[in-house]
Amino acid sequence: MKHKSRLVLFVALTLSLLSGCQTWVREAGLTLPSPHYLKHFPQYFPPSPPYPLPKELNSLEEAAKAYYDEQGKQ
Repeated sequence: MKHKSRLVLFVALTLSLLSGCQTWVREAGLTLPSPHYLKHFPQYFPPSPPYPLPKELNSLEEAAKAYYDEQGKQ
């Protein structure tokens, strides 16, 4: 009997660890995260530049300037 209760406890513990730390609210039909996420420090992600490839933008602007300068000479 002692082995059976240990097996049941082990299975219950394993299933609880595999299920994750989310809470299902039956009334709302939602799966909500655990409140432990509030204990983590916030992370800062700097805003992206307006155009993510500045070198490519510079080369395109230089090529356009060279093209229009050449068109003006003709």
